[in-house]
Amino acid sequence: MNVLKRIRQLSIKQLWHLSVVFIKQPFLVFPTLKATKKTMRISGDLYGKAHHKNGPSNAFRHAMWNVLIAKAAFSKFQNVDKSIEWAEKVTDLHEKLAPNSPLETAMDLHNNQMGRQFFEEVLDVSEEEMISFLQKKAENAQKVVKTSEIEILKKELVFIKKPL
Repeated sequence: MNVLKRIRQLSIKQLWHLSVVFIKQPFLVFPTLKATKKTMRISGDLYGKAHHKNGPSNAFRHAMWNVLIAKAAFSKFQNVDKSIEWAEKVTDLHEKLAPNSPLETAMDLHNNQMGRQFFEEVLDVSEEEMISFLQKKAENAQKVVKTSEIEILKKELVFIKKPL
């Protein structure tokens, strides 16, 4: 999805929430947008349009998005915890502004959290190694059908349905 197109679809209230977050950290606006675009490009190159579905490639995209946002923030903060907090703030806001079904939201929030957990593991590796690491995690993602199943899977990516 085109980031600017998505922003134009937001209501005034949603734009206000987004603005408040970025006003507090204006130097992170462009790095966060860049990380978002990079995530979409890499996910599209690797998985085509499948990453827009609720399969393992979607789990990959959410985890990667959080890793890349945290890495972008780390280049500014030089602090792991602050970088993770920034990624959480941005991606949680996204889930709030673009609501899905409860199961889809729980899946996305979980995979976002996993990406933030993986961030420390891939902080000092090359981009290729990071992508490979996340692809392996996506290959081992667990299928869920209820939100209660997600709560149990503390160290694994999750998905709702396999792509056709």
